[in-house]
Amino acid sequence: MGSLASKLAIDDAGLAPAPSIVDDVAAIARKDLAPLAAAIDAGDIYPAELLRRLGEAGAWGSHVPQDGVADLSCAIETISALGEVCGATAFMAWCQNTLAWYVANSDNLALVDRLLADVASGRVLGGTGLSNPMKSFFGIEKLKLKGRKVEGGYVVRGALPWVSNLGPDHLFGTIFEREDAPGEIVMFIADCADSAVTLQPCQPFLAMDGTGTYGVQFRDLFVPDELILADPAGPFVKKIRAGFILLQAGMALGLIRDCIKIMQEVASPLGHVNRYLPQQPVDFGELASELARETATLARDPFNADDTYWRKVVALRLRAGEASVAAAHAAMLHCGARGYLRGHRAERRLREAYFVAIVTPATKQLRKMLADG
Repeated sequence: MGSLASKLAIDDAGLAPAPSIVDDVAAIARKDLAPLAAAIDAGDIYPAELLRRLGEAGAWGSHVPQDGVADLSCAIETISALGEVCGATAFMAWCQNTLAWYVANSDNLALVDRLLADVASGRVLGGTGLSNPMKSFFGIEKLKLKGRKVEGGYVVRGALPWVSNLGPDHLFGTIFEREDAPGEIVMFIADCADSAVTLQPCQPFLAMDGTGTYGVQFRDLFVPDELILADPAGPFVKKIRAGFILLQAGMALGLIRDCIKIMQEVASPLGHVNRYLPQQPVDFGELASELARETATLARDPFNADDTYWRKVVALRLRAGEASVAAAHAAMLHCGARGYLRGHRAERRLREAYFVAIVTPATKQLRKMLADG
C-alpha cells in the first residue's frame, strides 16, 4: 500500500489522514464526476473506472486503523466532497469505505493479507450486505442467509434483495445464521465471481440506479475460512457498527452543502420572493456546520464501546437524514418551477435526500433504536 501511505501524514497521535486526500477527491469530483452525474443518476453507467481512480487518490484507505486507532474524519469528508456533486457516487463511496472498514478490522489475518491492500486502493471494488442483518439485530426482519459448517469453511444459501456497489468481480461483506447453531451468526466476504452467487437486476429506483445495486442469490456457496470476517460475528458487529453509521454522514453533509449552493444560486433572480420562505441558506449553513462538528468529534473515536457514545452516533445519523430531506425540500421551493423540471439539480437532490433518509438504518429504524434504548 505504498501509494496509500504517501497520502498519510504522521502526527503525535500516530498516522492521520492528510488533507490532500480530500482536496484530491474534490478535484476529481469537480472535473471528472460532474459530467457523469446525470448518467449515473439515470442508471446509464456504473462508474467503476472513476471509483478506482478515487482509490488511487487515497479515498478508500484513510480510515484504516493504525495500531488500534482509527479516525473516520477524512473518509467522511471525501464522501461529502463526492456527495456535493453526485449523491449516488457518495453512496458508492460509503459502500467501498465500509467494505474496507470490515476487512481492516477483521482478526482473520489471512483475509486481511489477501484483501486489505486491494480494497483500500480501489483495485478491488465492492460493498456491504448488512441491510438485512442490521434490521434483524433490532427485531425488524429475520436473517435471510443460512450457513452450515463444513470442512474448511461454511456453505451458505439464501437471498438478499438489495446489495450495492456490485459487479461480476466485486466483493461484499454480509452475515448468515448458522443452521447447526441457531442464534449464532458469522460475517464473511462474498465473492460475486463465484458461480454459486447470482446477481439479479433490480426494478428501477426513484434514484440511485447507477450504483451497481442487485438482488443477490446464494446457491450453496462455499465460503472458505480465509473469507470469514468474524466467527462468531456478534462482538465484531459491535466493533464496526459506529463506523458503518458514521460514514453515512458524509452522504448527508455533501447533499446539504449542495442544496445550500442551489438556494444561493437562485438568490439573485428570486431572492425578492424567496425571502418569505421560512428556511434560508444561512439556516442550513449553520446546521451543516453543527452536524460537521459533531460528526468530526464522534469520528475520532469509532471504537468507543460506551452506550452513551453509541446513542450519540444514532442520534446524529437521524438528524443528518432529516436535515437532508429538509434541505432538499427547501432547495426545491427556492427554485420554484425551474427546479420542477426533470433533470434539474434540485429535483435530483430531492430524490437523493429521500434515499439518505431510508437507507439502512432508515429514519424509522433509528427512532426505534433510540426508543428501545
